[in-house]
Amino acid sequence: MLSFLFKREQIVIDLIFKYLETLKKTQASFYEALQTCLVNPQCKNFDFHIERTHKFESSADDIRDEIKDLIYAKALIPESRGDMLQLLDALDDIPNQLETILYTIQTQRLCIPEFIREDFMELIDLSMDACDLAARQVRALFQRDDDLKALGDLIDKKESQGDHLERRLISRLFADHELNPFVKLQIKELIGLVGKLADMADKVSRRLHIIDMKRRV
Repeated sequence: MLSFLFKREQIVIDLIFKYLETLKKTQASFYEALQTCLVNPQCKNFDFHIERTHKFESSADDIRDEIKDLIYAKALIPESRGDMLQLLDALDDIPNQLETILYTIQTQRLCIPEFIREDFMELIDLSMDACDLAARQVRALFQRDDDLKALGDLIDKKESQGDHLERRLISRLFADHELNPFVKLQIKELIGLVGKLADMADKVSRRLHIIDMKRRV
């Protein structure tokens, strides 16, 4: 019975690693979409990048559902199931948010003003770094090849830097006297959506910390 349980647990772990690879592809597609069409969201390649990002996000959803089915089928010991489901839900918020950001730019035809474009891309980079660190932390939970606490501290630092940059962006945005007030509100909403990515990475990190602490008891 124990041998059977361990085999099913390994299947879950393998699927989580597969999910992380798909998340990485989703992030890369998202980032390429922004780099290609940040100045002009109506550029001819933007729809392609959005569709590709959506496909990766959908693949991540499929893998997530497969993992959940295995967990509900008692592939893990009872004490681990709830924690793993909560971790999976926290992790899955990230690709969903990436897709939401692209759809927001597309449907509202948002163009980032030149005077905040550099800071906006810095916020994107910080957010992507936080998500990458969260994925590394998930791997480290199972492989024990990295320092979970050190990674968590880095994520926390990225989140703080992101919060500071987000406030600076919004302050600069509303200090401008030429931009349409309605457009300012649209851009502010977009900045907030991007800023949430680091918060989501931090949420994953906190779930991992709880799981790791329980393992040590």
